[in-house]
Amino acid sequence: MTEPVLKVENINVYYGSIHAIKGISFEVYEGEIVTLIGANGAGKSTTLNTVSGLLHPSTGSVSFLGQSLAKVPPHKIVERGLAQVPEGRRVFAQMTVQENLEMGAFTQSSAGIPEDIEHVYSLFPRLKERMRQTAGTLSGGEQQMLAMGRALMSRPKLLMLDEPSMGLAPILVEQIFEIISDLHKQGATILLVEQNAQMALSIASRGYVMETGKIVTTGTGQELLASEAVRKAYLGG
Repeated sequence: MTEPVLKVENINVYYGSIHAIKGISFEVYEGEIVTLIGANGAGKSTTLNTVSGLLHPSTGSVSFLGQSLAKVPPHKIVERGLAQVPEGRRVFAQMTVQENLEMGAFTQSSAGIPEDIEHVYSLFPRLKERMRQTAGTLSGGEQQMLAMGRALMSRPKLLMLDEPSMGLAPILVEQIFEIISDLHKQGATILLVEQNAQMALSIASRGYVMETGKIVTTGTGQELLASEAVRKAYLGG
């Protein structure tokens, strides 16, 4: 089997005295959508923040493209090809849409930036219409599109999405998931953290179910959708 793009082995993460992540391991292979699902507080966002270098595990290891990420600063992790779309979007509110996208390309050579911006606008036509508007005046859905577009500007080899549907109207949630599916069809490798388990599992190659900092179940997206325990706990069935 080929080497995984991302390999997380037996990481433990603490917030002070709180044991937030308890010895979890998982992999993401090239071309997959892998989703972490679970209730609020299960440790999903903490896991992503540990992978992207914002938090550090007390034990265990995180490898990306076969290299350890221990002691690699977050901006260097982005340079290696790992981009995170944070929970709550966190766009640069005072900057225009176009300037936000340019900021996303800070690890890239300037020569390819116009082409990459056009690619983002082809994925998100709404952003093209709003390119000169300041990001703070966009709707929640448009800000989510901008946050995703900004991450894509770094040409990531792995795109991590943290709760992309949070706070969005159902019709926008469907749009965001269609875009995630389209990116996947174009060859993107995606690690998705999402409370909307139904939507996440319906597009995922594989999923991991987290509870209080542990992985309790794993399987293909379809297996987890069909699992009675998962359905009762997360799908309201």
